[in-house]
Amino acid sequence: MHSRSDRERAASMWLVLASSDRAKAWTEWDTYRVALLRCGSLFSAVRIPGYLVYTAAGAEEPEAVRRFLAEILDGGPIFYDVGGQQYYALTPASAARSWRLTVAECLDSDAFLGVPATDLTEFDPRYPAYWVVPMDGPGTLCAPDDVALLVLMGHQSAVKKAEADR
Repeated sequence: MHSRSDRERAASMWLVLASSDRAKAWTEWDTYRVALLRCGSLFSAVRIPGYLVYTAAGAEEPEAVRRFLAEILDGGPIFYDVGGQQYYALTPASAARSWRLTVAECLDSDAFLGVPATDLTEFDPRYPAYWVVPMDGPGTLCAPDDVALLVLMGHQSAVKKAEADR
């Protein structure tokens, strides 16, 4: 049995492998609580507009959204960019090659992503992002099909809401 802090540390050590300058990534996490990591080698990330997550969840309250995301993504890691109002679901690097949904972008090897420190699991106004569903350990990622289901649910709900509002 490993403690949450052991799993966070192991996940950090794994994530930092996506940086070309690991020392810089550790310094960024220590200083800014967000490190710039390259997508496409260890992981890709699906950028999901916040409104799609909220319509899929049927809620905007953070704890309700957290529970919904943990369930629909089967515990897969997802973080929230406060300023951009975007969610980022980490998926296997191979997901970018087969991603076809246009309402949410899958970031590949051309993209760098500001990834929060693994122990930043609650909103803190001093920092730009936090984990809504934290990584459970190294290499633990969301299944692309689960992320696609989330995106499709949100998109369909948003379309229905827009039609009802007409």
